[in-house]
Amino acid sequence: MVSGGIALLLLLIAVILIVYATGRAKINAFVVLIMIAFIYGLSIGMPAMDVIKAIKDGFGGTLASIGIVIIAGTIMGYILEKTGAALAMTRAILKIVGKDQAPLAMNIAGYITSIPVFCDSGYVILTPLNKALSNETGKSMAVMAVALSTGLYATHTMVPPTPGPIAAAGALGADVGTVIVFGLIASIPAALSGWLWANYIGKKYDIKPEVEESYTHLIEKYGKLPSTFMSFMPLALPIFLILLKSISAFPTLPFGPKDSTAYIVINFIGDPVTALMIGVIVSLFLVKREELGTAVETWMGHGIKDAAIILAITGAGGAFGKVLQGSPMVEFIKINMGGLNLGLFLPFIISAALKSAQGSSTVAIITTASILAPLLGTLGLNPALTVVAIGAGSMVVSHANDSYFWVVSQFSNMPVNTAYKIYTTATAIEGTVAFVTCFIISLFL
Repeated sequence: MVSGGIALLLLLIAVILIVYATGRAKINAFVVLIMIAFIYGLSIGMPAMDVIKAIKDGFGGTLASIGIVIIAGTIMGYILEKTGAALAMTRAILKIVGKDQAPLAMNIAGYITSIPVFCDSGYVILTPLNKALSNETGKSMAVMAVALSTGLYATHTMVPPTPGPIAAAGALGADVGTVIVFGLIASIPAALSGWLWANYIGKKYDIKPEVEESYTHLIEKYGKLPSTFMSFMPLALPIFLILLKSISAFPTLPFGPKDSTAYIVINFIGDPVTALMIGVIVSLFLVKREELGTAVETWMGHGIKDAAIILAITGAGGAFGKVLQGSPMVEFIKINMGGLNLGLFLPFIISAALKSAQGSSTVAIITTASILAPLLGTLGLNPALTVVAIGAGSMVVSHANDSYFWVVSQFSNMPVNTAYKIYTTATAIEGTVAFVTCFIISLFL
């Protein structure tokens, strides 16, 4: 294989090619990502069959983890739109926050949701509401998408029980409770910086939500919208079930040992796949009896068709990321940065380099923690704060090798070059703000 430095240079060229091919040349992102994955793997000297295996594993692994969630979420969103439930939710929220604060409301919703729920799943779950708010308020989806995605990202990377921070806490011997406290403190200004950036940059791009029917027509059609409680239920119930699963895994095992019936049942219904399918079933209770046949046959089919493109592109992003994980640049970063003595900046920059290089925040967090574990005592770093600094770095930056980048851009109807300008920059700002907050906390410890 080529050296790690050359591999990094080739990655930069690959990213430029992806942006040009998808943005300027208007080539389908799925084709571009798969082709670039092949070209990059072969150009760094990876054996040809290993390239194929990495692409297959990356594509399949990504869809295995989030594919059904995307399909179920798309179906549920279509039903919420067609029944007027999305409008009922938006009006309830706007009564509280006002039209001008809709992006902040979604930023906060994302921040809370992503504590127990993976950011990818959280974005899928909340997209129907986000689109409805965009349509009702006239806010561009560029603003709404960045506000929601950065709210989700903040707690996903820094606040347990998300797997990345939990694993890092274990590797570094950090107290999980302390990590939660520091993570919450650092993630609040980080999420708000994403919201501020969304309002500043997003308004420059007019992206319309893909809403099939106007809400005026829906009101005329149904006469009366579904109740606010029932409208929120298909979204709230899956989040609640996933939260229960996260709580069940706490060290105290509050719902009983792992072989108990309660633990098994909660983990079954709290898995995102099960939870989202339950959400789909619950959403059918919003459908009028005379429309039920149409909902099951036509609306669900339409949702699956809408999901197909998103699935293909998200899977292709996972394939590209998997090839990058096998690149020598990962080891290059570990060797050349692990020995630097930069205080709290060290875990941040290693994590940021790994995140930007291979795409997965969780991989960046776990790898950085394993690098720093034997050095922690020598460096004199606070274990809990180090975990949060690593999480901050794992947000910098989300781009084409990150499946979350494709979930955000595709569900928001956002062109790739626009996503780089407004979403990728948002993750860079958000991670930097989180680290600065960590550094300020360190001054008082």
